[in-house]
This record gives sequence, structure tokens and C-alpha cells, in this order.
Amino acid sequence: MAAVETHVRPKVGVGVFVTHPYHPNKILMGIRTGSTGEGLYALPGGHLEFGEEWEDCGAREALEEADLKLKNVFYATVVNAINLDEKVEKYHYVTIFVQGEVDTSYKSEPENLEPDRCLGWHWVDWNQLPPTDKLFCALKILVESNCYNPFDHKK
Repeated sequence: MAAVETHVRPKVGVGVFVTHPYHPNKILMGIRTGSTGEGLYALPGGHLEFGEEWEDCGAREALEEADLKLKNVFYATVVNAINLDEKVEKYHYVTIFVQGEVDTSYKSEPENLEPDRCLGWHWVDWNQLPPTDKLFCALKILVESNCYNPFDHKK
């Protein structure tokens, strides 16, 4: 009888930097509730579905969570988010960040479509983010590493 493989693999998540032409230098953020990272600030995002492109995942998540359609969605960066601390839930995600702008021809402001997962959406100035200990794991790593600025990029 073959041994059962118990190897655990990382999951793949997508975080979305949602920008808006009427909210310069701001990104859309919400406070997580009811799941991993409860009480922490996070971007819209979720799991990459099998066969899905990163940009399509980001656009889908923004629509599902905040009822916002995005345009000009593109790859931004990636982080390897690992937490192996036995005192808290173990966590290992490869998080792909994409960025897109709100398509104001559909709707201009977010609506919280998942109140069981998010306390609400707010436009937060990139230069006035909450302290990193209040940011969801992958976003915390990205901000602390200073590896990406959604308002100073070259596509």
C-alpha cells in the first residue's frame, strides 16, 4: 500500500490595487472580518481559479466584493507570504498583485457585497496607510519591502 502524501502546498492569491480617477493617490482597502486576518486592512482579492488569468481574477474579485468594474488591469508584483508561527494559523500564499482603475462608466464608488468578510471599503491615501501591523499578511510584506508603489510604476 502506498503512503498517503501529506505534503501541503502554498495557495495562490490575487490582491488588487484598485485606483480611481477621482481619488488621486488612493487605493481601495477594507477591514477583513470572519476569516484569516480578521481586523486587518486588505485589498480586494481572493483565490486564483484554475485556468484563470491573474488580471481576470483581479477584475472578478473587485466586481464580486465591491461591485466595481475595472479597466486597464495589469500585473504589478508578487510576494511570498509565509507565517509558520505555531501560535496563530499557519499561512503560506504566493500572492500576485494586479492593478486596475475603476471604470466609472459602470459605477463610481464601491459597495460592500460581502459584509460577512469585509467591514466596508474606503479610499486610503498610499502615503497614509495604516501601520504595517494592521495590514493583511501579503500587503504587509509588500509595504515593508518597499517593492511596489501603485502610483510610481512602469507598465
